[in-house]
Amino acid sequence: MIPSPAERPETHSEAATGLGDEPVVRARRATLDDVPALVRLRGLMLDEMGVETAGPDAPWRAASAQWFAERLRRPGEFAAFLVDDPVLGVVSSAVGTCDAHAPGPANLSGLKGHVSNVSTDPRRRRPGHARVCLDALLDWFREEAGVTVVNLNTTEDGAALYESYGFAAPRHPVLQLRTAGTPHRVPSSHC
Repeated sequence: MIPSPAERPETHSEAATGLGDEPVVRARRATLDDVPALVRLRGLMLDEMGVETAGPDAPWRAASAQWFAERLRRPGEFAAFLVDDPVLGVVSSAVGTCDAHAPGPANLSGLKGHVSNVSTDPRRRRPGHARVCLDALLDWFREEAGVTVVNLNTTEDGAALYESYGFAAPRHPVLQLRTAGTPHRVPSSHC
């Protein structure tokens, strides 16, 4: 279940932050104009994860830009929330997609959400920007998309943030298979 704002951890960054003389930080929904920023923040996140991202002309960047642009045109199944900085521009993001699965007793719609690309520019980390983006994304899942189950993958550095919301390991372990090249089909006589 997605925690409601009342069930979330009490912090100073509930959809907006601002302490003392600090300006209030708010998340906003990404638009097509934000595609370059989404790709840049994805690159920062991948770098932090130890993934070799190559230079600004690396093919994955153009493919990511196309992917983000296509998804931003589907507001019912995709959302990205960003925090702007007056000096640096977009400095933080959280992205969510909805996936249709077969309905079950605890999820009649079959919709499941997936959080990804939670990333903050290293020059603006720690004041709660990622939490503001995640708050907005979880509100979108619950209030607009009608999603009741949300999954994500995390790094060790990000785990504490997600656990503070109640994210936990699923009852059934997640397994992954990476295939190389074209999948081999098993002849039907062997099934």
